[in-house]
Amino acid sequence: MFANEMKTHLTEKILPFWMNLKDDDFGGYYGLVKEDLTLKKDAMKGCILNSRILWTFSTAARILKDERYLPYAKQAFDFMEKFMDKERGGVIWSVTFDGKPIDTTKHTYCQAFAVYGLAAYYRATGEKKALDRAMDLYRVIEDKCRDEGGYGEAFQIDFSPESNEKLSENGVMASRTMNTLLHVLEAYAELYRAGGDETVKKAAQDALECFLKVMYNKDLRRLEVFYDADFNSIINLQSYGHDVEASWLMWDAVEAVIPENEQTEYKAMCLDLLNSVLERAMTDKGFHNECEKGIVDEKRVWWVQAEAVLGFENGWKLTGDEKYKENLKKVWQFIQDVTIDHREGGEWFAYTTVEGKPLGKPMVDEWKCPYHNGRMCLRIAERNL
Repeated sequence: MFANEMKTHLTEKILPFWMNLKDDDFGGYYGLVKEDLTLKKDAMKGCILNSRILWTFSTAARILKDERYLPYAKQAFDFMEKFMDKERGGVIWSVTFDGKPIDTTKHTYCQAFAVYGLAAYYRATGEKKALDRAMDLYRVIEDKCRDEGGYGEAFQIDFSPESNEKLSENGVMASRTMNTLLHVLEAYAELYRAGGDETVKKAAQDALECFLKVMYNKDLRRLEVFYDADFNSIINLQSYGHDVEASWLMWDAVEAVIPENEQTEYKAMCLDLLNSVLERAMTDKGFHNECEKGIVDEKRVWWVQAEAVLGFENGWKLTGDEKYKENLKKVWQFIQDVTIDHREGGEWFAYTTVEGKPLGKPMVDEWKCPYHNGRMCLRIAERNL
């Protein structure tokens, strides 16, 4: 039932929107579409957006067994060259519309998404160059971004440390973040499935152990979000979106790299996070964004709604409990009613109010991408829900 709906939405709404953003003059994909659907062809192009587009079209081609998406994946794969630092290794944050470096920050988060996209392209095409590049970036992360405690965040072009404005929010400056580790884990699970490298598997296991033993606050039933260098939480914040995303993403990684007889604690953590946000963030009109110091942010954020669908889908698959199915249906209905932009040529609104008023955010920018909602559709299609 859901699988057919999701396939239709993906192939008739999401993917065509992004296919129309292919830049045939300068490569890659256009980097900015305003909320009024105005395309800015001269906007900068971000590595994270390009990597996510690469992952989406690669995975669509693989799961849907549809080769018409491969040229779009190749467009993003070829443009990855513009972000690569062949001298010092790693990828930079952004380039101009025609491929010249702008922001040469080397962020661990950005390296991870490049790995994620390249590994997906290899899985779709078997092109060894993609796997080799992904493995090179994996080694950069492990050699340059990892320290004795875990993963650093932001680095200058020569990998000397830099302040972490890019992944810090809510008035704090974080030395380590849950968000970065989550997407390192996600990338490593994809890379391990692509290449089967045992060192990648071990690094993914280490990341999962950090979630279980450090970032998961069992008493408060949440993942802590922002940390100092010694993993002391520096803000009283629950990110509902990240917790529901982590509830299934961590389990997906567990299935890839943790032996079945060692999965019990991880399963309990994932379900506890899911049940926590079900109780605290789920409403009849979509999913809240976050809660800081007891104050709930009720903005309806596009990616949070998509990840809520996948969190509930995973809970349903793991337990068979119908409450997860019912809440999946509720969120999906809210997405259809409010989050999807039903204008001709539209995709999903980035932020809206509970009532559905768009809040002025771009339809495309360095963060607004086809990865969350595209993955929602692809995962449910793949699992044939």
